[in-house]
Amino acid sequence: MTESQANESVEHLFEGARTHNAWLDRDVSEEVLRQLYSRLRWAPTSANSNPGRFVFLRSQAAKQRLAPHLSPLNAEKTMAAPVCVIVAADTQFYDKLPQLFPARDMRTLFADAPLLAEETAIRNAILQGGYLILAARSLGLDCGPMSGFSRAGVDQEFFPDGRWKSNFLINLGYGDKEKVWPRNPRLNFDEACLVL
Repeated sequence: MTESQANESVEHLFEGARTHNAWLDRDVSEEVLRQLYSRLRWAPTSANSNPGRFVFLRSQAAKQRLAPHLSPLNAEKTMAAPVCVIVAADTQFYDKLPQLFPARDMRTLFADAPLLAEETAIRNAILQGGYLILAARSLGLDCGPMSGFSRAGVDQEFFPDGRWKSNFLINLGYGDKEKVWPRNPRLNFDEACLVL
């Protein structure tokens, strides 16, 4: 990769990327979603636990199931988005650890420690959700991550057995660049960081 290409990648994935709230009428295919997962699955997670679970709501029927659980400010943009992803965590992710971490028995460590398992599931699923955003941008998709929904309602509607727990939502598609809000400022290094 040339320096110019590297700079373009940084601009595309980070500095120039924006949160989108308005969407072009352009489909996101299942094939693109499969490509997206093939990239995000390489996110680092504790003990290669991979607790993140992703429910891609593409159909209007699926999004209508979500609608009653959205805050009013998020409803219209979510219904208009080609896809809304429920980023969730599998509370029993450790059942996959014999497959994902075959070198030693990590399943027992988490299965016997419910608080550790819960903390690990939440933290690492969020990390995987962050990777989803970068993977989506790398495929030319735009993202609108958000909270502003009833987690209890979404969990009851989509995960009634209680094994998966929702964490946040990400609208995906091709954003309408003409309707992007002005960029808000960010904290500078000295406001957000310490070097010790």
